[in-house]
Amino acid sequence: MKKLDKTGQSGPFYQLDKRRRKAVRLLFEDELTDEQIAKAVQRRRSTLDNWKNDELFKAAQQQYNHLVVKRSFESKALKKLVDLLDAKSEMVQLQSANSILKLSGMLSDNSTPELDKARIRKANADARVAEARAKAMEDNGADVEDLVSTLIGAIGKEDKRESK
Repeated sequence: MKKLDKTGQSGPFYQLDKRRRKAVRLLFEDELTDEQIAKAVQRRRSTLDNWKNDELFKAAQQQYNHLVVKRSFESKALKKLVDLLDAKSEMVQLQSANSILKLSGMLSDNSTPELDKARIRKANADARVAEARAKAMEDNGADVEDLVSTLIGAIGKEDKRESK
């Protein structure tokens, strides 16, 4: 379960204490040296270095970068893609449409309508093969049971002969 901070935010960035979050923000802005950042969060440079090597801190940096880029540029980028739907070049229009569909989750990176149809046909064929195998196992299962019973009977007769 994700840890929520007091404002209801979740993720690695919000799992950090205030000083570490401030360090992440300052590192993202990339205007101060590590020495200046350490001083700003009232820690030694070596402490900041340790933080930068911590997996949670690294994940927090990635999350913060994503949040800032999303907040600052997502709507502008989407608006630009929508504008490109009316471009003169059909290739630009197609790429813009694909990008919008990918962002919406309606199209994967390696998806085309033809490929999606082929995947559906393959899934249906695999289901039919699995069903045929299951039926064959059911049909053969009776034969196997008969064979096992025969073998057990034969072994039992053999054991009786040897015990005489």
